[in-house]
Amino acid sequence: MPRKQFRVKILSIGLRHSLWFLLYAGFGCQSGNENVKKHLPVKEYITVTDDLGRKLKIPHYPKRIMALAPSATEMLYAVCDENQIIARTQNCDYPAKVKNKPVVNNYPMDYETLIKVKPDLIFTVHGITPPEVAARIQELGIPVYFQTFEKLNDVFDRLVDIGKIMHRDAYAMYYADSLRRELKNIAARNAKISFKPKVLAITWNDPIYVYGRNTIFTDKLRLLGAENAVTEVMSQPYPALTREYILKINPDVIIGGTFGKMDSTFFQQYPELKQINAYQNRRIFAATDDLMSRPSPRVVESVHELQSLLKL
Repeated sequence: MPRKQFRVKILSIGLRHSLWFLLYAGFGCQSGNENVKKHLPVKEYITVTDDLGRKLKIPHYPKRIMALAPSATEMLYAVCDENQIIARTQNCDYPAKVKNKPVVNNYPMDYETLIKVKPDLIFTVHGITPPEVAARIQELGIPVYFQTFEKLNDVFDRLVDIGKIMHRDAYAMYYADSLRRELKNIAARNAKISFKPKVLAITWNDPIYVYGRNTIFTDKLRLLGAENAVTEVMSQPYPALTREYILKINPDVIIGGTFGKMDSTFFQQYPELKQINAYQNRRIFAATDDLMSRPSPRVVESVHELQSLLKL
């Protein structure tokens, strides 16, 4: 064999032995780490801090969970194993398969049924579950984890938080990032809109309750090149407005019902508001309530619906 070929052969044998050694060493370390992990004490409980700054002692590996708000139930279904979700409230209706779960009424709170279904962790939304109800549930030995929402990004951050608690970090992060990208694309398409219509979303007629400036609704409009007609941040996220205030802000669009329905109810009750631009231009629309009101992964669907209504 020529000397050059002989040296190449020796070199290739040496490389193969080196690779086998590295692989063996790697698997050996991994196996050793796994053995070490097996002998480490497993924490039964951990301490976490919810969005209200409350420290909670929760199971390290929660097995039986539920939510006391429809939006939180949607969040759980987006991230968790369905078998871990053991119940729902009477208002939790999405996704459709949640209707097969046992019902625990939350208005008023049915503590007896709650004890029967035995959740080891409950998720809820600030403003939905009263603090005294959460305190009573925790007296029963069930931790209640509150989430808060003001911006669209909060929805995605909270998905990731649930993923961490439920040990589904990678999936939750991937899902949240995909939703973020979709909203980023929507914002890019609407970046050059010059006219920003003022939109007022009404949730109740008497008194007139609306979506305030410090709600996710404002963020949705921003992505679409529109703006919330409510001009300042008020103490309540869903404030009651006077007719004088609505006349002053003069919204270009109203979300709250079809023109015919609003004309025969809302504007019959407040005929002076027929002066506003929204009524004069018949720019009064009905949006899907669940999409509007729930801070859930369906916020992207809600943004699409608003865009189709506003025709931006």
